Amino acid sequence: MQNEPLDVPDRATDAASSPVPSPAPPASEQGGAAEGRRRKAWLGMTAVAAALVLLALLSGPDGFDPDAPPPPADGGAANPDDDATASEVSPLNFTLKDMNGVDVSLESFKGKVILLNFWATWCGPCRVEIPSLIELQRQYAGDLVVLGVSVDDTAEKLKPYAAELKMNYPVLVGTGRQDVQDAYGPFWGLPVTVFVARDGRIHKKHTGIASKEQFEHEIRLLL
Repeated sequence: MQNEPLDVPDRATDAASSPVPSPAPPASEQGGAAEGRRRKAWLGMTAVAAALVLLALLSGPDGFDPDAPPPPADGGAANPDDDATASEVSPLNFTLKDMNGVDVSLESFKGKVILLNFWATWCGPCRVEIPSLIELQRQYAGDLVVLGVSVDDTAEKLKPYAAELKMNYPVLVGTGRQDVQDAYGPFWGLPVTVFVARDGRIHKKHTGIASKEQFEHEIRLLL
């Protein structure tokens, strides 16, 4: 009786077919991935907020109520501090760089109505609002100052963007200024608009896209 050959595994074949762990990406790539995830999170919150506002605009004969609470970006309960009249003193004791590197003190605008618009170049609803803000700055030049605070764009990115849209109001660099976002936040999405009265007190905060008429309604209340 002949001995049958033993089934001996081919170690070379097994070794070749075994998965080889991929090397970890460099630290620079990991940082870029984290930045991408953060931007995607902002985009997701902004898109949800914009969609809910658009739904409100299209529903009912009366359209959108400018005094209604803003839609929550995560589908939960709206934040009670948003889109509501506030009595606390506005934190105007901040100085930010504009896109040309000039220091801009928020306190220096006290005595005028201040419209603080927190936005970003990658935010679609923010871009839609900018022409209305340009018109309002021109229309109420003597009584109003619009300040566009970009939350995470560099000055190099802001300059061509502002030139393309012909933005006629100060464009401030808010990247890295978590202190400013904390003072006017929390932010559940972009854009966020804060109306500040002549005496430096916060009048109202609105989350999400708004029309020129909605902006003008709040400005006229403060003139």
